[in-house]
Amino acid sequence: MNRPSQYRNVRTPLSPMAAVSATAGLLSVAVDPAEATKGEEGDSLQNGKPTVVLVHGAFADSSSWNDVIKQLKRHGYPVVAAANPLRGLTGDAAHIKSLLASIAGPVVLVGHSYGGAVITNAAHGSDQVKALVYIAAFIPDKDESADDLAKRFPGSSLADALRPVPCTLPDGSPGVDLYIDQDRFHHQFAADVHPYTTNLMAATQRPVTVAALEEASGEPAWKTIPSWSLVAGEDLNIPREAQMFMARRAESHMVVIHSSHAASVSHPGDVADIIERAARSVR
Repeated sequence: MNRPSQYRNVRTPLSPMAAVSATAGLLSVAVDPAEATKGEEGDSLQNGKPTVVLVHGAFADSSSWNDVIKQLKRHGYPVVAAANPLRGLTGDAAHIKSLLASIAGPVVLVGHSYGGAVITNAAHGSDQVKALVYIAAFIPDKDESADDLAKRFPGSSLADALRPVPCTLPDGSPGVDLYIDQDRFHHQFAADVHPYTTNLMAATQRPVTVAALEEASGEPAWKTIPSWSLVAGEDLNIPREAQMFMARRAESHMVVIHSSHAASVSHPGDVADIIERAARSVR
């Protein structure tokens, strides 16, 4: 845990901070928690299907889940795409936990990339979350950070693609936000997605703080809640071997596909299928 971050040498001309460590790229979604409406809750209770809550990571917005949501909705699942603050693991998990409390009935909680670390913490101790689904995601154990896990196996080229920007953290202290350089976004994050789409994704990406990626995880929910993992075999953010190691350790039901890190955009059918598989296990 005391190893230097692999991103300590990322430099910003606007700040002397050398603590740029990030890891984890993390596509995603950003939809206001108000999306958890009474209507969605009622649908879940009426049709007997659990509500699917999608939690994104960094470097994208809610549109990354659009095609996944279309299939889930078509098959009758209530869906909520949560807005992940990406400011710090403890606070991000608390934010998602509050959203879960507003939803009636059972939940299938889905996390992409850094969002996997968030759901691992948000679902701990929950009787409501019946299944966890990890999409090209971090699945940390207690005291591990995303940064720790990303350095454990070779193959990630994310550090070289990052652009650090000084920011102010929620507590008022100085921090560093991490973006993927727009010119490198397509290759690094979503090489199997059309460049027209990745150009839009690059321009609208949401940053994650270094602090969030370095923060140690708490007790993991996957030790008590069954999990499913979709491994992106061509991922340049979280290497395939790292994803498989974490999935096996968590005893997840694992599926491996030939996908970039942006699996929800390039392979929405596969992503929706594994979510539905988890959802069908809920009784």
